Amino acid sequence: MTSAHTLPPRVTDEKRGRKLLGGIALPVGILALLIAGSVLSEQFLTARNLTNVLINMSIVGIIVVGMTFVFIVRGLADLSVPAMVAIGALLALGLQPALGSLPAAMFGVAAASCAGLINGLLIGYARLNPVITTLATGTIVLGVAQAAVGGVIVYGDSPGLQSFLTGRLLGVPVIVLIFLAVALGGHLLLSRTTFGRWVYATGANPDATKASAVPLRFTKGAAFWMTATLSGFSGVLLGLTLQTARPGVGTGYEFDAITAVVVGGVSLLGGFGNMPRALGGLLLVTLLSNIMVLNGIATESQGLVMGALIAAAVALDVYLRRRGGAS
Repeated sequence: MTSAHTLPPRVTDEKRGRKLLGGIALPVGILALLIAGSVLSEQFLTARNLTNVLINMSIVGIIVVGMTFVFIVRGLADLSVPAMVAIGALLALGLQPALGSLPAAMFGVAAASCAGLINGLLIGYARLNPVITTLATGTIVLGVAQAAVGGVIVYGDSPGLQSFLTGRLLGVPVIVLIFLAVALGGHLLLSRTTFGRWVYATGANPDATKASAVPLRFTKGAAFWMTATLSGFSGVLLGLTLQTARPGVGTGYEFDAITAVVVGGVSLLGGFGNMPRALGGLLLVTLLSNIMVLNGIATESQGLVMGALIAAAVALDVYLRRRGGAS
């Protein structure tokens, strides 16, 4: 594998240029939003509102951890996320009477994980298009989930577990602590392990990676398996926290995760990015959304702002890629 000291000029220039997005622009953008939010709304810097921001980040943030791996291996995106969230939430609540709260929650995660394994095999080993494959898998899984509950809302019966997840430990919401643990695990896996090096190699130069000892197919497939598993886990937490779930409970989570990762400077074209950048993008997007809600911005207008933010981030990513390639 190529070491950091022997990177070709193109890669070196590209990484230097990307500091604009992740090293400077992202922190400055977050600081600007904190200032703007405090000016535009008296409620913004209150402990209650900032705690709500962290809680809202947590459910999506767990998915962002997996989606970061998908982006870096050049997997484009995982569009099965809403279905995995839904099946995790529905099974965690729907199976409580038969299995009990914790076994039902584990079953929900396992179901999403099995669907993710199918994604991984089809994309990593059969080399099918990731977008089409995850869209198809998600449609099937969501159909199964809807059939399992009859297309109705499912209610849970575990007030003790709900109280624990919505409670605090050392003053910090438990759901936030769970997210931080997942994020730390994802960061260490990506930055400190052999698998993490495989992920970067797979996304940076797939053709060269084929000639090395890197298991290209396994690595790409594992990224999609991981994303589905974490999405299912996120759905379980969502269901247990709300004690209610419906087949469409995961709608929009894939868009939120993709937005966070792209805005964080993780390349859609693979091979570049890290967990802190992705989570920084998540924080920026969550703060922006919170400011718009506090100021009564219409939902349609919020969508336009987020869409424009994604377009700008992708355009910058492509520009930096071309600039690196032209050097």
